[in-house]
Amino acid sequence: MAFIEESIQHDLLLREFTIESETRPVTGVVWQSPDASPGAPLVCCGHGASGDRHQAPIPWLARNLVGQHGFNVLSIDGPVHGRRQQGDGGRDAFWPEWGRDGTAADMTADWKTALDFAQAQPEVGIGPVGYWGLSMGTIYGAPFVASEDRIKVAVLGLMGITGPDNYRPIIQAAAEAITIPISFIMQLEDELFSREECLELFDALASTDKRLHANPGLHPAVPIEELAHSVDFLVTGLTGEPRPRDAVFQVSS
Repeated sequence: MAFIEESIQHDLLLREFTIESETRPVTGVVWQSPDASPGAPLVCCGHGASGDRHQAPIPWLARNLVGQHGFNVLSIDGPVHGRRQQGDGGRDAFWPEWGRDGTAADMTADWKTALDFAQAQPEVGIGPVGYWGLSMGTIYGAPFVASEDRIKVAVLGLMGITGPDNYRPIIQAAAEAITIPISFIMQLEDELFSREECLELFDALASTDKRLHANPGLHPAVPIEELAHSVDFLVTGLTGEPRPRDAVFQVSS
């Protein structure tokens, strides 16, 4: 387990790492403030199919969560992606991987290994943990969130209860086990996952604190205001600060 490269980008410290395991390496990056304090909140960010640990909008989220709020951000390559790419990579490599028995369990194990590694670094330490991941970031993120007690708040979406036959019961069971606060994002003209599939996943989430944000546009067209809301949602959820915009007004009939 080792950091293999460090650089400064946008005044943030980027630390690339590779964790060797018996099955496959776990490759990722930690974004930190150069003067980070141990115990600051950490957000795990999962990327989409055809991307990698640096796929937009993860660097944008890191610049805001780290640069503006002093958090740490952790992102790892999905299976057959990034520095773990197989063949030509992208969705063509991902579709068969998604259908493989054990793919969700393997990725959950990868996330836990990476989170253990990050929190073992003295400048990171043990602090509150959140999760952000859309599309493939939810395909693998929901099972990870469901199984990880360290995660206290999460942003999920661009995904429904769908996929290969062996995967559907996994996402269903994960949703039914998630009880933390959730912000769920969907695109109304999503060409990959239907409204009905996304709503089925949202409804299956067991959390009593969940909210649905639906925006016009195709699968990748998540508006910047949603990303800003994601940052706000994660910051308030991990720091305990109140959410002034969550006040409820009783509407008279």
